[in-house]
Amino acid sequence: MSRTIIQVEHLSKAYRVGVEERKADTLAGAFWQALTAPVRNFRNLRNLRNVSEDEETLFWALRDVSFEVKEGEVLGIIGHNGAGKSTLLKILSRITEPTEGRITIHGRVSSLLEVGTGFHPDLTGRENIYMNGTILGMRKKEIDSKLEEIIAFSGISRHIDTPVKRYSSGMTVRLAFSVAAHLDPEILVIDEVLAVGDMEFQKKCLGKMESVAKQGRTVLFVSHNMTAVSNLCSRVIWLSKGCILKNGSTSSVISDYIKGVSGDAYSSVWRASQMLDKKIYFKEVKLLTHSGDIVKMGEDLTFNLLVSSIIESSSFQICIQLFDSNLNRLTTLYNTDFNINFNLLTGDNKFSLTILNNNLLPGEYYFSFSAMYNYGAEIFDHLEKAIYIKVLPEDVTETGITLNGDRGNIWFRLK
Repeated sequence: MSRTIIQVEHLSKAYRVGVEERKADTLAGAFWQALTAPVRNFRNLRNLRNVSEDEETLFWALRDVSFEVKEGEVLGIIGHNGAGKSTLLKILSRITEPTEGRITIHGRVSSLLEVGTGFHPDLTGRENIYMNGTILGMRKKEIDSKLEEIIAFSGISRHIDTPVKRYSSGMTVRLAFSVAAHLDPEILVIDEVLAVGDMEFQKKCLGKMESVAKQGRTVLFVSHNMTAVSNLCSRVIWLSKGCILKNGSTSSVISDYIKGVSGDAYSSVWRASQMLDKKIYFKEVKLLTHSGDIVKMGEDLTFNLLVSSIIESSSFQICIQLFDSNLNRLTTLYNTDFNINFNLLTGDNKFSLTILNNNLLPGEYYFSFSAMYNYGAEIFDHLEKAIYIKVLPEDVTETGITLNGDRGNIWFRLK
């Protein structure tokens, strides 16, 4: 049985929200404030850890978080922006201290949290590799043996002797990931920072993390990419407002997370709950089908849209985005791409858009809608995952073969 390599017990982290200081009304008062500022700052610093539950100036980024991670486990951490994911990783990486609770870690931790974290901007890429290795407790011989492999993986060998401050964000994250993954840590901590890299490098990173996990090392992976989390992680923790909402198998937690993200959108009709203070906004979006949110393969998908406006426009656009069950975007459609033009009048406007002969394979899908000008140059309203549909298996080829979701997301007719 694998030993516990990370033990987190009742972890909480509070930040003191800045309060505007009352400014002096007179020159003498301003002088006195400047003179006594060091004393006030020292007193505030000393009181930072003296927190109380009801203090209005406190923001709890984490609240009573407890979990453990086994050796060789790949743990995914998901949640909305501001859920506490990055704060948790910073505490685990010993970048910041917890306000309450305790963490026990057995092993060397290598972290990639933010672009450039742990790098000295005035040192070259090569010098930063040695500095990071030294921080991890490695000897020069050990770093020497890994140096060429790190440089080759990063793909920036031409710039390895250039100061890091002259690197682009993409170059910095390439080198940072390469250093973090190759210096033999027992625990690898990766935040969403991988989103900075290009698609090819992201694939390399995911492959490397998979390789690290197979070697029996532990990986903590934070991402909004549910496909990457699903493919890489054996277990997932869902954080919400600083607390663990769910801790369990990858498929179960991701499924609940997606439903939670969608909220009331688990429907074929979306309606605004109140009038909005916007120039243009959606009052209602309705999918016309024979069976509510159940859709047949090959069936036309017609959306009726009720749009309210306080202005007139002949260059108004509606954007439709389609997402799969893992919230991966499959396509983006604009009415103007098909020479469909809407003349927007003041008051309520009714529009209709139809996706002809949908070629979706069985599965669950979500549609988002945006009201905009000039392909997003100005966005007036956006409905995230407003419409949900479920496509059922069917013999659309009339060959006796029922196509199912194991084949992917879309299908085409062959001739």
